[in-house]
Amino acid sequence: MVTGGAGFIGSAVIRRLVADGYGKIVNVDLLTYAGNLESLIEESKYPGYVFEKADIRDSVLMDELITRYEPNAIMHLAAESHVDRSIDGPGAFVSTNISGTYNLLEAVRAYNQKTREGVKTSIRFHHISTDEVYGSLEQQGLFTEDSPYQPNSPYSATKAAADHLVRAWGETFGLDFVLSNCSNNYGPYQYPEKLIPVIIQRALSEDAIPVYGRGENVRDWLFVDDHARALVLIMSQGESGRTYNVGGDSERTNIAVVEELCRVLDEICPRESKKPYADLIEFTSDRPGHDFRYAIDASRIRRELGWRPQQSFETGLRQTVKWYLANPDWVSAVGGFRAAGERRGLGAKK
Repeated sequence: MVTGGAGFIGSAVIRRLVADGYGKIVNVDLLTYAGNLESLIEESKYPGYVFEKADIRDSVLMDELITRYEPNAIMHLAAESHVDRSIDGPGAFVSTNISGTYNLLEAVRAYNQKTREGVKTSIRFHHISTDEVYGSLEQQGLFTEDSPYQPNSPYSATKAAADHLVRAWGETFGLDFVLSNCSNNYGPYQYPEKLIPVIIQRALSEDAIPVYGRGENVRDWLFVDDHARALVLIMSQGESGRTYNVGGDSERTNIAVVEELCRVLDEICPRESKKPYADLIEFTSDRPGHDFRYAIDASRIRRELGWRPQQSFETGLRQTVKWYLANPDWVSAVGGFRAAGERRGLGAKK
């Protein structure tokens, strides 16, 4: 069972599970703005694929679905996930990321209790989280699985809370769980409110390309298909109670990402004016509490599970640009042109 399976990373996970031949895959998604079945058109034809439109905040429904499908594992990706949106409206992040995770944990606990009474094998719970729970790094150092939690945004605070709930259910109630914390994902099917698809859409529309502050904030970039492979490995082979950090080993400043993307667009889809896309770059006011740097030490998953990224940032970025250029109908269907033009994260709303 994959919660949030119609989202960006969730749909990549389902594509990986289908490719790996998993017999039954249950996609649980509410289909909010970032969840779109357009991302799973081919996978929906897979004989073992089932879709359930459901809200993880509905505890009764979560109990019912887990009882009905009796999953061996739950890969929990359903979440509110955009930092800027969490600044504007943190309440949705608290209810979905914390309360929704609690509902799933309690549903699994109830099912596992029946298991101990002789019903079925217990469920493994894999919580997919973010490196943002660790806070911000200076120029040096890497986040490891033992780094202290220091979340700085409402989004990262709610993901940190969910991580802690999962671990507590493991320690207190014997839940079979694994945790994973990832760096910034990019790739095909990403909703166009995140940096890379925003740049692509605004550049193609000949609009100003916004860069927060001076673009000096640093992120470690991870191609989404590489992440999906890692997640399936962690779910199926990870040690119970263990955390695995997943990173792309591709640190870049935001301005370096924007400039590289502009160069790729110049080559693949030049402007009619022949001017470089970089001429459209415009520095804007920074987001509140903008973490300076994230960087992941992914040596544990490489050492213990044999995973490593297959895409460099350069090859992954080129694939991503080509995909967006070839799929304008998908962007239109998910409302991406509108999303790419909106500025969020300027101030909280009640």
